Amino acid sequence: MSEQNKKFKIVTLGCRTNQYESQAYQNQLEQMGYVKAAENEEAELCIVNTCTVTESADSSGKYQIRNLIKNNPNTKLVVTGCSADRIPEFYTSLEGVSDVVPNKEKHLLLKKIFVDKELPEFNIRRFDSHTRAFVKVQDGCNSFCSYCIIPYVRGRSRSRTTPEILEEVKTLLSEGYKEIVLTGINIGDFDGNIPAEEKPEKLADLVRAVDKIPGIERLRVSSIDPDEVDDDLLDAIINGKHTCQSMHIVLQSGSNVILKRMNRKYTRQIFFDTIDRLKKASPDFSFTTDVIVGFPGETETDHRNTLDAMREVKFAKVHMFPFSPRPRTKAAEMPDKVPADIIARRKQEVIRLSEQIAYELRGQYIGKRMKILTEGDDLSHPGEMHGHTDNFLQVRVLQPGIKSNEIIEVDLLENSPDGLIGKPVQYCTSTCGCK
Repeated sequence: MSEQNKKFKIVTLGCRTNQYESQAYQNQLEQMGYVKAAENEEAELCIVNTCTVTESADSSGKYQIRNLIKNNPNTKLVVTGCSADRIPEFYTSLEGVSDVVPNKEKHLLLKKIFVDKELPEFNIRRFDSHTRAFVKVQDGCNSFCSYCIIPYVRGRSRSRTTPEILEEVKTLLSEGYKEIVLTGINIGDFDGNIPAEEKPEKLADLVRAVDKIPGIERLRVSSIDPDEVDDDLLDAIINGKHTCQSMHIVLQSGSNVILKRMNRKYTRQIFFDTIDRLKKASPDFSFTTDVIVGFPGETETDHRNTLDAMREVKFAKVHMFPFSPRPRTKAAEMPDKVPADIIARRKQEVIRLSEQIAYELRGQYIGKRMKILTEGDDLSHPGEMHGHTDNFLQVRVLQPGIKSNEIIEVDLLENSPDGLIGKPVQYCTSTCGCK
């Protein structure tokens, strides 16, 4: 039977790597003739790409699956991702689930559905609903942090080859993307998938290679640990022609005691040293980070150390996660669990402080002129467009006719709780009425 105009739905939870993989499924299906179903339309095929990094992520995946079964009673529903890898028997037992595909076979998911068909390659040509395109360069993790289930469900670290990555980036640029984000489960492990007898490549080599591709305007490196930002990577990012002056460098805790219990490979001092090196090389360099609140054994002193670290760095954004015990991890068996009411209080303190320091950071840029990549209409401010500066400051602009996915220069006039407010320096369209 022809696949032309059949409908599909894909639900994605979790990390950028999941987002990349789901986009690859969408690109494959669209090349086969499938059409993305509207919200109220039934779909012949549904894919749920799950996450298991927290208990809440597991619950969200289960809810989405039950909702799809209810609203698409005749669908073929396939479940994949980290939660499906961790508890496949649960998803297999759900009435309405057709198949469960483990992470190691993710790239073969559609082949399991369309056994006798010639399928398009599992890669991406565009990134739906995004103006920046994520490119997966690495998968898996060898770190085995005491709280993290990911090495068990994603497997050991492995990289794509540089030529394969460069070809994908070129394709995305040809589709009009201006910003590329290199991403992975533990991107600092990137080695280019070089044969064992040869010298492995480094992430810095990849950054320089992507930075040289004609047509690229912005290049970002996603989440990385502070001990993985060596002098070579620092040089590649600071001195690149198109590399953005912002990085997501993972903190998790500002306490050395907790970092050791987490089995992290760095200390508070190493984290600050990494920040200082980047700021010294580029004073406008900014940082985002992750913080876990309420890890077993976390005292008030440990918590205050995290808050102090946040104040010192002044992160542009902090992603906060309350500790969630994951089966099979060492942290799940640790004593001295932090009571739920204390976790809730500490969570609010981190959120409030993160908003305050982000506001203070943005305030330093009032009166400056900077470029932003426009990313789409600001749903919380109708009639406005939002975007980010090179160093990842959120900016809102009010200007009729501005389109998404354009790099424009703006004067930053004032600050607000949800971003700077900017005025385009020069922006003219056929509908603006100027002469």
